[in-house]
Amino acid sequence: MKLVFASNNQHKLSEVRKILTAPIEVVSLRDIGFYEEIEENGSTLEENSKIKANVIWQWLISCGMEKEYDGIFADDTGLEIDALGGQPGVYSARWAGEPSNDANNRKKALAMLINTHHRNARFRTVITWINKKSTIQVDGIVEGSIAYEEVGSGGFGYDAIFIPEGYNETFATLSQEVKNNISHRARALVALRNAIDNLMLV
Repeated sequence: MKLVFASNNQHKLSEVRKILTAPIEVVSLRDIGFYEEIEENGSTLEENSKIKANVIWQWLISCGMEKEYDGIFADDTGLEIDALGGQPGVYSARWAGEPSNDANNRKKALAMLINTHHRNARFRTVITWINKKSTIQVDGIVEGSIAYEEVGSGGFGYDAIFIPEGYNETFATLSQEVKNNISHRARALVALRNAIDNLMLV
């Protein structure tokens, strides 16, 4: 089974390929020759995920390539901080302004929480899958809290300030194996694979 993942983010691709293993083969947008910027103008993670998936699926159809792949999927991920009313949420990637900058995003989060001990937060990933037969949307959530300072050099995005529930370390200090077992994206990917299995598409 050959699937297109609507991303060229190497961190995401690595994580996805470690979870969606054989008989599934995951290819990137670069692999299929798609280099356009997709405008993510949705107001929710669900909307953005669906927008990206639809754009790629329609592009494959326009190129006559839809039969070469068993489906495409796109994700959108957001960090939701309770003390900030769920911010940054759908705006997580570019919260500190354009162009997107992970370090500035983390600094903004820490600065906005500097006077509070209420640091509950969650990472949420929504995945939309499309093929010629079905459209599926699933999500994965990991609860946790925001650290008081950046810890660790692994991962990307907000990993250095997010402590998953049940751990005393940030995502950036956990091994890739542990992260792949508990992360929001991992949980969404497992839900996707289960949904595909249930549809007997694998």
